[in-house]
Amino acid sequence: MSGGSSDPVILATAGYDHTVRFWQAHSGICHRTVQHPDSQVNSLEITPDKQLIAAAGYQHIRMYDLNSTNPNPIINYDGVTKNVTAVGFHEDGRWMFTGGEDNTARIWDLRSRNLQCQRIFQVNAPVNCVCLHPNQGELIVGDQSGSIHIWDLKTDNNEHLIPEPDAAIQSISIDPMGTMMAAVNNKGKCYIWTLTGGRREEPTQLHPKKKFAAHNRYALKCLFSPDSTLLATTSADQTCCIWRTADLSLMTKLRDQNQRWVWDCAFSGDSQYIITASSDNTARLWSVDGGDVKREYSGHQKAVVCLAFRDEVVA
Repeated sequence: MSGGSSDPVILATAGYDHTVRFWQAHSGICHRTVQHPDSQVNSLEITPDKQLIAAAGYQHIRMYDLNSTNPNPIINYDGVTKNVTAVGFHEDGRWMFTGGEDNTARIWDLRSRNLQCQRIFQVNAPVNCVCLHPNQGELIVGDQSGSIHIWDLKTDNNEHLIPEPDAAIQSISIDPMGTMMAAVNNKGKCYIWTLTGGRREEPTQLHPKKKFAAHNRYALKCLFSPDSTLLATTSADQTCCIWRTADLSLMTKLRDQNQRWVWDCAFSGDSQYIITASSDNTARLWSVDGGDVKREYSGHQKAVVCLAFRDEVVA
């Protein structure tokens, strides 16, 4: 978790109090607060070049400059009818993807001056999550009706599957190696697939591997660690669970007496630490191994439902 002046560790949190807060990860000090008056923030993501942060809210995505104190967004993407629930970027920053309650996943070209969305993928239910395959060519979309859609961006083909009817897909993650996919639903279930294909012209194939009860209440997020050895799941049961991907055994259950719903999480680049965002207005940095809280980030006035964290060294 080292960060020199040219490569700072970036930690941002946001949620229902209409602010985005930026923190010194080591000290827990908030060094910048940006007002986001239009709505709550549903999702945060840092651009690959670490220049901007995208905040997805109600009917918009706002881009804030990470390297200045400018309090205003420098780019505004509008034209969505409901909540934008997910936001992310192509690895070289050429385009952004979003998902929303208007039943769409969208692609926005970041290189054009035109701020309109370039491509729309329509589904039959509100989109809760969107995940980009490490091959950068397929978007995996999870929706409220329980469907998982694989949208091949080259061919525009899509496949879909329903792990459990009427159980909303809350979050999807693919490990950095592109060999495993996880999804969690609103009944606390976690599904794991092994992936094959996904290279050159071959579409990704999903092979069911395991289904297990990760939590006894609503699951909210799943995320593989950068080294692909761990899977984190977060839940309304006020915990974040860390599972070993080798055998899907439970390694650590992260709980704190003040913590409430755990909405989001992010691993450190070395997979040794994880940061969680919770309804108790607080984000926490935990040791993955020991399960203890190393740092608390408190200052939000309402639930913290999303965070963005980048500490890996860019060569």
